[in-house]
Amino acid sequence: MQAKSFSAGVNLRPLAITLGDAAGIGPEIVVKMHMQGLPAPAIVYGDLPAIERAAGMLKAGLQIVAIDEVDRDSFNRIDHGVLYVRPTSPELPRDLAFGRVNADAGRSSVQALCMAIDDAMQQRVAAIVTAPLNKEAMHAAGIDFPGHTEILAERSGTRHVAMMLVNDQLRVILATIHIALAEVPLALSTELELRTIDLAHRACAGMGIAKPRIAVAGLNPHAGENGKFGTEEQTIISPAITMAQDKGIDVSGPWPGDTIFMRARRGEFDIVVAQYHDQGLIPIKYLGIDEGVNVTVGLPFVRTSVDHGTAFDIAGQGIADPSSLRTAFVTALKMLGR
Repeated sequence: MQAKSFSAGVNLRPLAITLGDAAGIGPEIVVKMHMQGLPAPAIVYGDLPAIERAAGMLKAGLQIVAIDEVDRDSFNRIDHGVLYVRPTSPELPRDLAFGRVNADAGRSSVQALCMAIDDAMQQRVAAIVTAPLNKEAMHAAGIDFPGHTEILAERSGTRHVAMMLVNDQLRVILATIHIALAEVPLALSTELELRTIDLAHRACAGMGIAKPRIAVAGLNPHAGENGKFGTEEQTIISPAITMAQDKGIDVSGPWPGDTIFMRARRGEFDIVVAQYHDQGLIPIKYLGIDEGVNVTVGLPFVRTSVDHGTAFDIAGQGIADPSSLRTAFVTALKMLGR
């Protein structure tokens, strides 16, 4: 397929969609979303044969067009029935096995992400929406990152970022992300808590909430119960809350982790600061994994993602649900003010 560059001479920049691991459901959900019709211009970053195979499997009827580069003023329209691809290289085998860890697929998925980050930093694309990576495949390729968030931060030169999870009922931001549970108390600091509270405030403001109400979850059972079950609430978390309040931020806590998410869901708070990965992700995913969106807060561009994995167990079967990817795409548009 002949590649081409595309320029329209206007200021409506497209969104980048990264394919994720080609051995998983990424190609399928990307193609399905294009079949449903996109609400804004987009370019898919990833392996061209994987996209063509998914389109053929689904009988998508899409015109797949490869592009060499994205100009700053590209894509002032939605071309229905067209899927634009910014291809990675070298191409993966057209008979790449579904549902199996493959180092080349892991390498290609990270290459696609890095290309999208570079284009976002150069303001060629307005935002990045990511399909899932497979961490085992990345590591097999010698790429030693825990996940998307850390790659995004390093590639963009961003020192402080946070993971925020969003659905229609709840918003959660994480103080710590991909570290062992035993390491969480050692990683926490008043500076980290204050920074996460500040990022939560900025993220909510960016989503159109004029006066965000922030709740901070405790680390220990019953939020430590005045030191009986741990002292991190007294020595680390509470001082950060006081400092944030002094800056004019509407924040309270630390609240017991077993009830604060329910209270936020009922409307008392706009966002909850969780202290570690599973504390924040379990309530979000319990409410519906297909509707959750992962947002990286603190980057110089908008980044959203699906809130599910590569689903190797159903890859290649044509049954993957693109709902989370579409929700991530729409969330990015909202954060851009479109």
